[in-house]
Parts: sequence; structure tokens; C-alpha cells
Amino acid sequence: MPGTTASPLARNSSSTATIPGAHAPDAHDDYGYEVTGYPAGWSVAAARAAITSATTALLPLLGDSDPSVRIDATYVLATAADPAHTIRTALANGFATEGDAMVRAALLLAAAEITRAHPHPPTVRWLRERWHDRAEAPEVRLLAAVGWLCLTDQSAPEELRRAVDTLADNERAQAMEALPWMSAASGADEPGLLRCRRYMLHPEEPDPEKVLWDSLF
Repeated sequence: MPGTTASPLARNSSSTATIPGAHAPDAHDDYGYEVTGYPAGWSVAAARAAITSATTALLPLLGDSDPSVRIDATYVLATAADPAHTIRTALANGFATEGDAMVRAALLLAAAEITRAHPHPPTVRWLRERWHDRAEAPEVRLLAAVGWLCLTDQSAPEELRRAVDTLADNERAQAMEALPWMSAASGADEPGLLRCRRYMLHPEEPDPEKVLWDSLF
């Protein structure tokens, strides 16, 4: 995740963490433990193996007529192992022809997630180009910025900060809760997009959830 602070995407959504064991020798990864006492990363790894085995059946859903199906297929495929870049290629091809802004945003986040597990510098550069492109839809620019920040240790450029702060209003953030990544990253009275913005770009701002709990005790 970005060098400044951990993104709520990584903390709250198993879908956005790296494949268990990829960087943790004890295979516990960042998932903690299940109620059984076993590392939760084990069950995550098993789920990802099952999804990977179903890749051939899932890929055609990227072209489904229903945008919500395309988004869900993108979300699921992002968790699969992709050493041959088959899924990455399908996501890029889908983005090139996709007309729905929300689905385009989902395709970018999926590409970023796969790139965390399978590093691919061209994808990192591609994401930077997308948030930098003022011709892109706001949803696309915002999640390209989130994805890029998840893949780089560089400080957020001032242009990115201005773009995110300008585009990430509450109305748009609420609409983007339709994306599984964003709903998974949300907190108490704080949509996922705004929570990502706070964690990534404004870590000095108070956490609304902590403020709420502190007010109760």
C-alpha cells in the first residue's frame, strides 16, 4: 500500500490483499486468525484456488449485458492467480471497449489488485495515465488514483491530491458504494471512497468511527 499509511482497502477487504504467503514466510499474511484458531490466510488461499480453477467460466461474464454482473465478475476475477496474465489482458481489453463509467472503474481496481499479487510495471504506469487523463470519467480517475497509490511508494503528486479532493464528493462516494471494493472499505458513516481518500491523502484527519466510539464512553 502507499508509503504514507495503509489503505482501508487492504485492512477491510480480503479481496485486495496480496495472495497469502506471497510476502509473509509464516503464511498468516494480514488476515489474522479465524475463530477456529487457524490462520485466516489459509481459507483465503483455498477460496482463491477455487476461483482460479473457474477462471474460464468467469471470463465471459466480463461481457455480460448487465453492468452489475460485469462488476461482480471483475471483482471475483481480481482474486484469482494470474501468472500468465490472462485475466490482466481480459481486463485491459474490457476497459478498451467498456462504456459504463462504473464498470470501467471496477476494471481498473481489478487490474491494480492483480498487479499487487503479480507485479507488472506497465500496469502501474497505465493506472497513472488514467487518473492523469482529464477526459476520463470522474469515477475512473478516482479509482485509478486509488489503485495507483496502492501500488507505489511514491508520495502522492499534488495534481493527484487536487483531482481526488475535487472529484470525491459525498454524492459520488455514495454512488460508488455499488462497487464491492468501496463498500468493503467503508466505515461508520463514511463511504469507502472517502475513507480511502482520508487514509491515503489526509491521515491527519480524525477517523469518524473512532470519534463516534470515543463519544460513547
